[in-house]
Amino acid sequence: MDRRKFIKTAGMTALGASVLPFLKFSSAAAAPSGSAVVVIGQTINSLDIHRKGTNRPSYQIAVNCYDRLLSFGTKKMADGSLSYDYSKLEADLAESWKTTADGKSIIFKLRDNAVFSDGSPVTANDVKWSLDRAVSLGGFPAVQMKAGSLVKPEQFVVINEKTFQIDLIRPSKLTLPDLAVPVPMIINSKVAKANSTADDPWATEYLHRNPAGSGAYKIARWDPGQQLVYERNDKWTSGPLPGVKRVVVREVPSGATRRALIERGDVDISFGVSDKDARELSGRDDLSVVSTPIENCIYCLCPNLSFTPFKDKMVRQAVAFALPYEEIFKLAAYGQGVPMWGASNNSPKDISWPQPFPYANNIEKAKELLSRTDYKKGFEVPLSINLGLSSWMEPTALLIQEGLAKIGIKATIEKIPGANWRTAALVEKKLPLHLENFGGWLNYPDYYFFWAYIKGHLFNSSNYDNPEVKQLVDETLHMEIDDPVYSDKVKRLIKIAFDDVPRIPLWQPTLNSVMSQDLSGYEYWFHRQLDARKYNKGKA
Repeated sequence: MDRRKFIKTAGMTALGASVLPFLKFSSAAAAPSGSAVVVIGQTINSLDIHRKGTNRPSYQIAVNCYDRLLSFGTKKMADGSLSYDYSKLEADLAESWKTTADGKSIIFKLRDNAVFSDGSPVTANDVKWSLDRAVSLGGFPAVQMKAGSLVKPEQFVVINEKTFQIDLIRPSKLTLPDLAVPVPMIINSKVAKANSTADDPWATEYLHRNPAGSGAYKIARWDPGQQLVYERNDKWTSGPLPGVKRVVVREVPSGATRRALIERGDVDISFGVSDKDARELSGRDDLSVVSTPIENCIYCLCPNLSFTPFKDKMVRQAVAFALPYEEIFKLAAYGQGVPMWGASNNSPKDISWPQPFPYANNIEKAKELLSRTDYKKGFEVPLSINLGLSSWMEPTALLIQEGLAKIGIKATIEKIPGANWRTAALVEKKLPLHLENFGGWLNYPDYYFFWAYIKGHLFNSSNYDNPEVKQLVDETLHMEIDDPVYSDKVKRLIKIAFDDVPRIPLWQPTLNSVMSQDLSGYEYWFHRQLDARKYNKGKA
């Protein structure tokens, strides 16, 4: 499709066929008091965040149905909306914690009244089994735990039924915050073990479809590709009971349909809406629109270094100079977010992250760089996008396609279903050129580089490998930011990223959600997934 035609017609999909089947289900207006109906655009593909191939929308299960030892506090943003507070750690399952006098261990005291959804008590044995699982299954959960220097079961020690200890490999600024992210969820080990097998000792097949947590919600129903229904866990003790007893999450791929449903009052919240819809709906009196900048997040174009032309740094730099950044930001992001191009200096001025890269649209510069490579006449490459994120990826890809054509690179747009994206882009890392949207959970630049610039790590979908980057990340990841050498080392990391450009930043996005005036308690979280624990609607 011609991109101008696409941009003109985006959001104008005929609604009759797509809305009516959905409305056969109960709408927000028809929902019982204390219930909420939510629409999302992506597919939930598993109930187990530790399972290989579990996609981002599925992370919400770990948030709503499981607890962790710790959580983050809450703060009020400038616009009056609520957000998590990274600077404030709070009790979750652990009512208290302390570092030992020698600094080698952290001891956690569990809540005496904490129980799983089946009524059985949460014990230190459950905590150990759960963290053992997180570091042992490999893949994404193990790497996330590694970021907090949590790498082997031997670190996790049961003192007694309600006392748990973590022995530290090294002091790290990330250890305690890493216990508050979705991955180190606490599982009912008795239930999991009862459903494990010799071939599946961690019960991955069972937990894929059956949560076993102590969180604020239980799963009442899951119809993959259609809906997921949360039911409040009235036995929850890690916080005030949610005001919403039942949350119905509908998967509606069409952005136009999701917009129609929230506009007509048929749903309570449309979570993660497009920048276009957020801007256009922000003036309505009957709706609340919250747009929160996503910390430590960049929307970017990723050239895969496994694809021969992109092994050449000058080819990657040529691509970076060929992109029509301003047009992309205007037409795909609708001016929402922070531009990540156009820095005037090839060296970073400070360690702020993300920050603009020293590239801007310069076709002559792009041609000159390409002329110095083996690809003077250009080449062909598929440009892959995630259909679950088509609201920004498709117009962006069309504009990139036009820009690359001007320097002789023919990009053919390949559309991949959202449920398959994580495997193709992040696990198999087989897409030669693709758009990506990684956001780091722990708020430091070295943590972002840990995930996105280290060979083999999940979000390094470019297959980038630089020994100096690895060394610098190893040196800074656990280092306190007031260490005298921290700043210089991080600046060096950023400068290498500027020069090597294995990820080409476009903009820092916002997370947008639109809700009815009847729903309150919405709070932005770094994981960018639905968190219903503080919602209120009608009578609880």
